[in-house]
Amino acid sequence: MFYQVLKYVFLGPLLRLIFRPHVEGLEHVPPTGAAIIAGNHLSFSDHFVMPVIVPRRVTFLAKAEYFTGQGIRGRLTAAFFRGIGQIPVDRSGGKAAQAALKSGLTVLRKGRVLGIYPEGTRSHDGRLYKGRTGVAAMAIKAQVPVVPCAMIGTFEAQPTGRRLPRAMRITIRFGKPLEFGRFAGLDGEHAALRAVTDEIMYEILRLSGQEYVDMYANEAKAQQQAPRGLTRRLRPDRGVRSSD
Repeated sequence: MFYQVLKYVFLGPLLRLIFRPHVEGLEHVPPTGAAIIAGNHLSFSDHFVMPVIVPRRVTFLAKAEYFTGQGIRGRLTAAFFRGIGQIPVDRSGGKAAQAALKSGLTVLRKGRVLGIYPEGTRSHDGRLYKGRTGVAAMAIKAQVPVVPCAMIGTFEAQPTGRRLPRAMRITIRFGKPLEFGRFAGLDGEHAALRAVTDEIMYEILRLSGQEYVDMYANEAKAQQQAPRGLTRRLRPDRGVRSSD
């Protein structure tokens, strides 16, 4: 009930007024049944703008920190994210990553729409970064279609560090659903997971027109912030990274 009131009475109309979204390809989102919407992640606003546009309820995996804040503000934030159907995810890796996969699969097995950002975190510079393979593991395991989605303009409207978005028009593009039945039973094979993830990321790239960087976003950001001469070794990661 809270989700519907927020989407259609309060937050939805406000976001439409601020962003005046131009939407393309919405017909590609399946009207029924389980599906994954996999998108680029440029802004905190992405959490809300895309679900407002999609007729069906979209459940996202959100970082656990949104649910553990202290004080009145922390409790209100946690209540808000629970109210809109976000699922807290521990981003520490290892067993936490497996727990995130299970949470996502639970949503899909209920026939719902799961929203996920394969990059694992917001882009700090507006470019598209290498996808993590958790999205592929869920798509193969649950045998559900993946709808690629591109947010265009939200980085300019609300880049990382900006608390309130600028009022400006954005574009949201949905691509044709991707099916991965040919990979059935291979959700434990890294080569298959990488191939599926790269196919998804290519479609997001094609829709968004972003510059692509073959590196994980959090690693690129760490290298950018590190003192000169200090580098950080890249490590393959098949876990699910919640939105940041």
